[in-house]
Amino acid sequence: MTDWKRTERRVAAILGGQRIPITGRARGSAPDVDAGWLVVEVKHRRRLPGWLRMAVAQATASAAEFQLPVVVLHEHGQHHANDLVVLRLRDFVDWFAN
Repeated sequence: MTDWKRTERRVAAILGGQRIPITGRARGSAPDVDAGWLVVEVKHRRRLPGWLRMAVAQATASAAEFQLPVVVLHEHGQHHANDLVVLRLRDFVDWFAN
């Protein structure tokens, strides 16, 4: 089994969902993981960008008890409504999936 398939299965298990096999689906026709109220697209990379990992570490270090550490990614010239919010999976599960 490939690393990305294994990663999709692990994420599905963590979120209480099911991995949707790629066979027979077109890009965007179904998510990697269906977890009920969540539609999850999983991206597996050998290494994430260092600046992104540092941003998450900064947010985590700055968060007090009962605060959710997130990173907002904004692309120059774009509307803020399209910004991306990044957080650790463990924080997401603690706040939203339990």
